[in-house]
Amino acid sequence: MAKDMRTFIDQVVRDRPGEILVVDEEVDPKFGITGIASKLASQNRFPAVLCRKVRGSRLPVIINLTASYERLALALGTTMASMVPDYANRPSAKIPPKIVERSKAAVKEIILKGNEARMSVLPVPTHNEFDAGPYITGDTLICKDPDSGALNVGMYRIQVQKEQQLGVWMWDTHHGAHIRRKYEELGREMEVAIAIGHHPAYVMAAVSTLPGIGGELEEAGALLGEPLEVVPAETVDLPVPARAEIVIEGKIPPGERAFEGPFAEWPGTYVAEGDKPFINVTAITMRRDAIYYDVFSSNREHTVLGSLPRMGVIYRTIKQYVPGVKNVNIPSHGRMYCYISIKKETEMDVKRAAMAALNVEPFNLKTVVVVDDDIDVFNDAEVLWAIGTRCYMERDLTLLPRLAGPGGLNPVGYEFHPDGTKTPVMISALIVDATKPAPPIPYPPRARVPQEVLDRIDLDKMLKEFKGFER
Repeated sequence: MAKDMRTFIDQVVRDRPGEILVVDEEVDPKFGITGIASKLASQNRFPAVLCRKVRGSRLPVIINLTASYERLALALGTTMASMVPDYANRPSAKIPPKIVERSKAAVKEIILKGNEARMSVLPVPTHNEFDAGPYITGDTLICKDPDSGALNVGMYRIQVQKEQQLGVWMWDTHHGAHIRRKYEELGREMEVAIAIGHHPAYVMAAVSTLPGIGGELEEAGALLGEPLEVVPAETVDLPVPARAEIVIEGKIPPGERAFEGPFAEWPGTYVAEGDKPFINVTAITMRRDAIYYDVFSSNREHTVLGSLPRMGVIYRTIKQYVPGVKNVNIPSHGRMYCYISIKKETEMDVKRAAMAALNVEPFNLKTVVVVDDDIDVFNDAEVLWAIGTRCYMERDLTLLPRLAGPGGLNPVGYEFHPDGTKTPVMISALIVDATKPAPPIPYPPRARVPQEVLDRIDLDKMLKEFKGFER
């Protein structure tokens, strides 16, 4: 069976028991679903949650499925320790998508067109307190470049504005926005297809920062380890994932706008509402027993899902300039930070690695910390220890003023005024060198038990529960 969201859910149940929880009682799509996930997060718990009964819809909703790096590593068939190098290296062999017959496409089991294609069919959640309304967050939007015909896939926030109208927000530098501007200059409608619910490897490919327009479907194949199955859409000239749960088809009219937002974005705040393009819905296709896949915006899932693809691309880019790169982490608690471990050969390796990361993600990263290859970048305590013991603050902090922007989704991209208005400004970044001096300069070694001793210890065999002293 080809990989899809259901095969991944089965894999999680089998390999990581207890990480998918079920809610049988009815929940409200307005704050009810995200309320459950939020309360779990307050306990530092991030299991997937399947809500079987959602008020106003016959479809269940799954949230938090992609809220942990451990589950994303499982989706790639690897471990947390090696998922970033594995992600970076795998797409070197691109695998193009495979067209299948409509009769074999699960997403075609139900086809709604015309007046039947109404958004009230879907249980779209309202996520956070000041959101303008329901938002589709677990989407991958497919479009076609009018010049080259290249297919581009990206993940954007999509607001349910009317039964057959969806607001869409694309950052100006995104390839999707570049393509949309081309259609607008030509005075033509832009056809789009929005796929909801598929294997995390496909979703991560859609989020990858790739050079040039297109390539996401081929990257999906590389990450899946097999061709992504696609099928022609019903009302637009685009291929769609055949094993998706739901696909929404539509067209963006040129020159027309509707007010979009506010919406809580990944930094955890509201800043980017305004007049934006919108999509006129022309069709909805889905599985007969479709599961609606939701990403909890402005929370851990939002950060984690978008970060692993970025980490893979950052690693791939750094390796071109610093071959000794070992690992990269964008911590799950904040996409504004990046930790890079390298086997340092020269003093310039630190800034070359950091600048490569900032070139990939200039709008998101605000602090890049570079450490030695003996530091686990997925352990905050080790990174902080390296800063405390290897960073000479007077010489190892490099401020890069006005690096990116202006504006964006981070509040620091704006200056706020007493009258409630805001002015877009450029965003600065900081490089922290927390590495030892380059060889041959000696530096005090770390305290540790010899590795050969650790390798001989089997904790499962040695340790037993202490039940008190015998009396």
